[in-house]
Amino acid sequence: MKKLAVVAFGGNALLKSGQKGTIDEQELNVHETCSHLMELIKQDYNIVIGHGNGPQVGNVLLQHDAGEKMYSVPKLPLDICVAETQGSIGYMIEQQMKNVLRKEKVEKDVITLITQVLVDKDDPAFQNPTKPVGPYYPKEEAEKIHAATGDIFAEDPRGRGWRKVVASPKPVHISNKRAVETLAREGMIVITVGGGGIPVFNVEPEKVQGIDAVIDKDLASSMLAQQINADEFYILTDIPKVCINFNKPDQKELDVITVAEAEKYLAEKQFAEGSMAPKVRAAIQFVKNGGKKCVITEAASLHIAGCGTQIIA
Repeated sequence: MKKLAVVAFGGNALLKSGQKGTIDEQELNVHETCSHLMELIKQDYNIVIGHGNGPQVGNVLLQHDAGEKMYSVPKLPLDICVAETQGSIGYMIEQQMKNVLRKEKVEKDVITLITQVLVDKDDPAFQNPTKPVGPYYPKEEAEKIHAATGDIFAEDPRGRGWRKVVASPKPVHISNKRAVETLAREGMIVITVGGGGIPVFNVEPEKVQGIDAVIDKDLASSMLAQQINADEFYILTDIPKVCINFNKPDQKELDVITVAEAEKYLAEKQFAEGSMAPKVRAAIQFVKNGGKKCVITEAASLHIAGCGTQIIA
């Protein structure tokens, strides 16, 4: 049986720092990332792709706000905006992945699944918004928006500005996991849990509905990887390896670390919230629940044997 890998695309796979977010920019970025994924396909992996949507869902929210203010078009809630970006980003990844496959003369179907993910409405995350969405603002502009709308902002740990933050509850259940596994093991490339999945909760025992939140895409992809019995989990970001003492004179890249070591570094707050910390937690959860290894790296390093930071049991 072929090995099954879940690959979580980082935000830079879609939109790089300093870009405006035009369709040409995003398609070029996605094409580049999909080209790097061919390394796994050539190694005979079946793959499932998850992706983030932080900048995109924030922009969709801005578009809804503008439509309501200028044209009285009712704005839609955050869960609908997540669904919109699942469709639009999934379309981009699906199209560019097919373009890469054609160029490489590889015959594979690529399919995007709009995926709901169950969360707990009593999750404490709803009282402590931490998930960044949308564009970066100077501090003064973020303060003005907060005063006008009540939106909460937090400073980016890398100093790129201030971003709106929303609740990020833990995923509880992936709605279409059986379909994902079946399609992936048949050799299709499946794009799912986009933006962490559309957040829904049990409003009644037999009824779900959407809720305002953005689920962390790495945690959702990790849960999916566990639930479909994936062998490996790849988290693609914009650095080749995870570092401790980040941006300090004694910064150190990590090659292979155990779950125990990763938990130790987390306890020491070596990894920033809203940045590397959720990725490391997602890696730990995957390996603790039966995964063979999780690799955190940049897409461009996938061709290197033993690339990235590998978290093992």
